[in-house]
Amino acid sequence: MTEPSGGPRLTHVDDRGQARMVDVSGKGVTVRSATARGRVMLGDVAVAALRGGGVPKGDALAVARIAGLQAAKRTPDLVPLAHPVAVHGVVVELVVVDDGVEIEATVRTAGRTGVEMEALTCVAVAALALVDMVKAVDKRARITDVRVTAKSGGRSGDWTAP
Repeated sequence: MTEPSGGPRLTHVDDRGQARMVDVSGKGVTVRSATARGRVMLGDVAVAALRGGGVPKGDALAVARIAGLQAAKRTPDLVPLAHPVAVHGVVVELVVVDDGVEIEATVRTAGRTGVEMEALTCVAVAALALVDMVKAVDKRARITDVRVTAKSGGRSGDWTAP
């Protein structure tokens, strides 16, 4: 679908320009997955605390992982036009690197719509929880580069970020 301007039509906007939830009832059920990534940039002291178990609030990586898992399941409560989908699987990986933590989440379902928003929400909330856990040792922590890196299933097929 295209707009009169020649650009792609936004599926969450009706003919009058008002926001709407897309009707997916006519779509077939397929296995779908989406992977998202993001980073929490941290200073040397916070990285050392994560590597050495010295975060005052406790196991920051475990808390961030659980927060991400919960967030994937709660996406339609946070993103107004996201469909409630049955989340069949979520894998959240957090890797401490020299300048922070890399976060990757993959969400899977068998449904009528994709789970890109669930994967993005998972990464974003895991990052927020991590910042909350380390803010006592790094007030300059920042979340960057949250993006979808791959998806599969559905009418548009498979896609991987270049």
